[in-house]
Amino acid sequence: MGGSQMAQHEHNQGQEPRPWIIRVGSRLRRRIDRISTASSIIPVEPLLSEEHFSWTKAIAEHWEDIAAEADTVIRHREAIPPLRELSPDHRNTGRDGKWRSFFLFGYGYKVPENCARAPKTAALMEKVPDLNSAFFSILDPGATIPRHRGVTRGLITCHLGVKIPKDAPKCWIEVEDQKTHWNNGKWLVFDDCFEHEVANETDEMRVVLLVQVKRPMRLLGKLVHDTWLWAIRKSPFVQDARKNFDKWEEAFATAEANEPA
Repeated sequence: MGGSQMAQHEHNQGQEPRPWIIRVGSRLRRRIDRISTASSIIPVEPLLSEEHFSWTKAIAEHWEDIAAEADTVIRHREAIPPLRELSPDHRNTGRDGKWRSFFLFGYGYKVPENCARAPKTAALMEKVPDLNSAFFSILDPGATIPRHRGVTRGLITCHLGVKIPKDAPKCWIEVEDQKTHWNNGKWLVFDDCFEHEVANETDEMRVVLLVQVKRPMRLLGKLVHDTWLWAIRKSPFVQDARKNFDKWEEAFATAEANEPA
């Protein structure tokens, strides 16, 4: 064993063993994604219409209220964690530290303190069917997110634009080979199991409300995927992030306390 391999081995020895979902997840995911694809009752395409999700219209009608709460939150931007620090498994997708996430719900877990800070948005999210996660996704000027894919085809990602740079086309997302951008008060819906990348080439911050919901599927796909999601929720992928919330909650509470009157 070479020096670097030995160091890595010693590092791994010091870590708490990952449960089965991490060890075999990459092998299982392909099989489960095939079931999700076959069971889907909406198209399996990179970009999707919000019309597949009836709840989106009512949420968009309140986008200005959501934007106002986002503005209040991002006053304390430095106390909002970069996703790579909140979730170790996202270290490669947020390398520059310019992608921050203010979670209201994450993989079915509610973050009560943050929901209290954005009560109107949280109340709207409570009404979303099959909600998995909801958070303000914040991209700093110059931020880039390299090409990557999501955890499972059984989830659909929906972005509601709430603070979009004036030069919107320079703040873009490319899903597979389809490039598009956000607009205030409008939804952008996509299957993040397709490879995608993001860049904010403007000098303004971009904020969207990211809502992740279960893909509408027939019974077999739903049963298989619900079991898969249960395992993900219990895995370090989610539980490590939950443990990190306490540290960032303390930082945010301190920032609020120190805010000038």
